[in-house]
Amino acid sequence: MAAATILRNSNTASRISSNECNQIMEKRPLGKTGIELTKLSFGASSLGQEFRQIDLDEAFRSVHVAIERGMNFIDTSPFYGRGMSEMLLGRVLPGLPRDSYYLGTKLGRYAGQHFDFSARRVEESVDISLERMKVDHLDIVLCHDLEFVEMSQIVNETLPALRKQVEKGKVRFIGVSGYPMKMFKYVLANSDIGVLLTYNHYTLQNDMALELVPICKDKGVGLMNAAPFSARLLTGAPLPEWHKATPKVREIAKQAADHCKEHGSDIAKLALQFSLANPDFTTCVTGSANPNRVSQWVDWSEETIDEALLTDVLKILKPIHNWFYIEGRPENNDSPVVDA
Repeated sequence: MAAATILRNSNTASRISSNECNQIMEKRPLGKTGIELTKLSFGASSLGQEFRQIDLDEAFRSVHVAIERGMNFIDTSPFYGRGMSEMLLGRVLPGLPRDSYYLGTKLGRYAGQHFDFSARRVEESVDISLERMKVDHLDIVLCHDLEFVEMSQIVNETLPALRKQVEKGKVRFIGVSGYPMKMFKYVLANSDIGVLLTYNHYTLQNDMALELVPICKDKGVGLMNAAPFSARLLTGAPLPEWHKATPKVREIAKQAADHCKEHGSDIAKLALQFSLANPDFTTCVTGSANPNRVSQWVDWSEETIDEALLTDVLKILKPIHNWFYIEGRPENNDSPVVDA
């Protein structure tokens, strides 16, 4: 079944076979898990309307297209759409062969200011995610945005409770996800995890996640990158209302985007290709509820990066290189070093 056929098919309940899934895409080992993920993965936050109102039929088809075009990992969370992302995946995943994809979700954050990383909530959250998505196991479960709570709770309570879910066969591998580099280093130094997901920290504008590469290699932790577009900052699209970019950051990012446009390209294309190029990151997670956009990203991933344009853009972005914002508790963050 070709991608174009899937785009025309609005019957989201239809089933497709294993040989119709997963065109050839480069795969990389995920630490010591034994899993190999495709270098580009589908992020399902958009299914939760985190960026815009969505068309449900398009949202369903975007998942089908992601699998058909070769991606083999789907990342979601009960926080995305406050359950909506997982619920919509539950409408699609029963029609996909379970061996055609790996599935990851998260726990701990359930609304803007609602966090619960207690051991009791761990088992409840895993069971609800399984029920919503209509699957019998989760390949990866991550503690979500742990920078909002005391780090010791994650190490001493949440992760041990998650290990019990691994023992029960509900979960295969566990880890953490979030924003600040400081809290990743704390968890890596004080706990045993299998995977780690960082976002907005390996992009054209910010490559601080490189600090995690040697630590993860030494410990055999699978390192995943998400948000190559830095929540639309590195695209021509309007930023979501919740974006924390300062006026200076927005201005310089626009200069870089305009430069790409003047040279007949798209900064989003360059951003995606840059984030995909580093094999130290097992996969790059990004998502859209627009199936045509998902297919376009796969096309971009197969093209050669414009090295001259990359050099120009990195030079334009240099004044805001490694700018970041404070997220969660101040003590879980490093101090900003870029005046932006």
